[in-house]
Amino acid sequence: MNLEVLNIIPIMLFSIAFHEAAHGWMANRLGDPTAKQLGRITLNPIPHIDPVGSIIVPLISLLVSGRVFIAWAKPVPVNPMNFSNYRRDDMLVSIAGPASNIIMAFICTVIFILLSQFAPDSYDPFVKDSLANSAWDYLLMMFGGGIMLNVGLAVFNMIPIPPLDGSHVLASYLPDRVADQYESVGFFGIFLVVMLMNWQPFASVVYNVVAALALPFFLMIRMFT
Repeated sequence: MNLEVLNIIPIMLFSIAFHEAAHGWMANRLGDPTAKQLGRITLNPIPHIDPVGSIIVPLISLLVSGRVFIAWAKPVPVNPMNFSNYRRDDMLVSIAGPASNIIMAFICTVIFILLSQFAPDSYDPFVKDSLANSAWDYLLMMFGGGIMLNVGLAVFNMIPIPPLDGSHVLASYLPDRVADQYESVGFFGIFLVVMLMNWQPFASVVYNVVAALALPFFLMIRMFT
């Protein structure tokens, strides 16, 4: 496992926790306290971690491709009976997760800029045998990698295939009967996503969308560093 993979693990776990907490926070704002009552509106990654989706699959993805596009956590429990408008509120709860990843990408950008601007006088990126330099390099790579990671997670989760968040958004515009059949695909949709991500034309579209959405964050870094 290379250093870049190790750098991304802490920010990956926190990003997944932030994503799930955002779902729960939005559901609570819309009248459903289920996630709050179960302690799922928290930035502590532990309650959100799914051993397979949060650790094993992302690590394999990182080792194979150097990127994380396939990752998930324990779904935040939602009781739609508490919503005043099921279609609208379910869509808003679903969008909150990917939106939180875009926010995280912005936070990572700001932290990267601050780290670059306020590096210790002794910091030299070309000197690798210093503990202080290694620690600063680690932080820069973690938050720099966090930008692409979070944009990638946002785009991935908005793919309109169940059970990803994008499927709830699409379902909100479908007739009830069609939406029920569409969402009945459930977790089996993950296998379709995996196959699509291994199909070069589809993967290229996803990578290009991620690159386009990440570009403003890297332009910010270039502007302020």
